[in-house]
Amino acid sequence: MDLIGTILWPLKWAVELLLVAFHWLFTTVGMDFNGGLTWVFSIVGLVIVVRAALIPIFVRQIRSQRKMLEVAPQLKKIQDKYKGKKDQFSREAMSRETMELYKRTGTNPLSSCLPLLLQMPIFFALFSVLNDAQHGKAGVGPLNDELAQSFGNATLFGNAPLHDSFASQWAFMSAGQPFSVSVMIIAAIMVVLMTASQFITQLQIVSKNMSPETKASPMFKQQRIMLYLLPLVFAFSGVAFPLGVMFYWLTSNIWTMGQQFLVIRNMPSPGSEAAKAREERLARKGKLIATDGDVIVVEEPKKTTQREQPVGKNRAKKQTGPKK
Repeated sequence: MDLIGTILWPLKWAVELLLVAFHWLFTTVGMDFNGGLTWVFSIVGLVIVVRAALIPIFVRQIRSQRKMLEVAPQLKKIQDKYKGKKDQFSREAMSRETMELYKRTGTNPLSSCLPLLLQMPIFFALFSVLNDAQHGKAGVGPLNDELAQSFGNATLFGNAPLHDSFASQWAFMSAGQPFSVSVMIIAAIMVVLMTASQFITQLQIVSKNMSPETKASPMFKQQRIMLYLLPLVFAFSGVAFPLGVMFYWLTSNIWTMGQQFLVIRNMPSPGSEAAKAREERLARKGKLIATDGDVIVVEEPKKTTQREQPVGKNRAKKQTGPKK
């Protein structure tokens, strides 16, 4: 076993355990043991558990990225200050001022990448387990030969195997061989949904969660490029993914889209449109935002109304006095 296989072994074992556990759960409630829908639901359950476990890492990544976006305008000023100066003294001064900026603001350009690097082995293990299982290959743990064969032979609607892809059926069609129209239709729909969910996720960040200063920085241009680049990557690579793997990617994308929406709504970048919308919501609820970001609840004074007691005729005469 190579180094990568050794690192992924415990992750793949845990992934197989979750996949088999969800498959057992759905078959226990009456679903078909070899049914494609049973395995699709097992994949969805697997992704939900894994992504839920990665929420703390995701929140840390969002905070690190937000800090980097906040200091981007100041970083650009330093770069403009030494623009065109290539002597050793200027390069050292720019490097020194940049490090002082990172230290003063508590930011680190590598901190936003570290959570992503930690997630990559987990996602690679997920992809590897699903890809091997769809070809009937037993896993390293609970996914035995019987379950792997069941997964590899599972179909949707009776004629759309989970191990097939749009590209494989297109090759059959081009060669004049029998091909599955159902696989091509399902795969095309999945590619559109994957591309749309990825585009919406990036659009949320670019349109709602960036301050005007950040939009004027070079980092915003990079985000705009990613807005259109990542969906294209999914569109072109998705046609080669087996249906089972595509269900994993789509579920993961939908989770990311919803998670991103909640983070932007509740933890927006200062000065962004999302931050202004949050302030307006809190103001309507009688709450204020302090300078440190804390929410202060402002309670309106309660109006106390004193109940007037009925006054009898004799008592009223004494209060008003005799008529003259």
